[in-house]
Amino acid sequence: MSPKLRFKVLLSRILRYFFQGLLVLAPMGITAFTLYWGFITIDNLLPRDLIPADHPMNFLRYKGVGFAIVLILIVFVGYLSSSFIIGRLIDMFDHILERTPFIKYIYSSVKDVFDAFVGEKKKFDHPVLVNVYGVDVWEMGFITQNDVRSLGLEGYLAVYVPHAYAITGKVFIVPAGKVRPLTNISAGEAMKFAVSGGVTNITESVKTADTHPI
Repeated sequence: MSPKLRFKVLLSRILRYFFQGLLVLAPMGITAFTLYWGFITIDNLLPRDLIPADHPMNFLRYKGVGFAIVLILIVFVGYLSSSFIIGRLIDMFDHILERTPFIKYIYSSVKDVFDAFVGEKKKFDHPVLVNVYGVDVWEMGFITQNDVRSLGLEGYLAVYVPHAYAITGKVFIVPAGKVRPLTNISAGEAMKFAVSGGVTNITESVKTADTHPI
């Protein structure tokens, strides 16, 4: 084998090993960076600069303490909100924010997004296939409103379709006949499939309950 050919073979192997290493390390690195960024962002919510070094509570300056305090505070507020009296006060404050000009648009939008993911009125737990652009072209999405008669449309649904490799998406108002419920896969599997651009394998899981009427 000539030196030139050996060099090409060596270069091709190096490139192959490089991309194999990239496939292994990139998902791990991005996941680790995201977790680290979230940890640092939450941990820095504690104003450490306001705590003198010789203060009796200078232990609050240590890394991780702010993160732990925020988590404990969230759990504590959740516990308080479950009581009747505190719950009524929170509802009253919530009502005030939803009636305050300008603030209500920000507050209600953020609240609805959190409710859609982790609240009692979850919106992204009913995966469907929706026919939007063509007769035989289907998008994977999630029913967010089962009744949009307030928009003057009888028999229509609101379906959220996430974009691939992004945290954005679009809402389509379509006739109920153009929506097919996905009962053999979970909402998480459907979201991964849509966001990954269809490269993620789907694991079927037959649903015996919590079906969504159309």
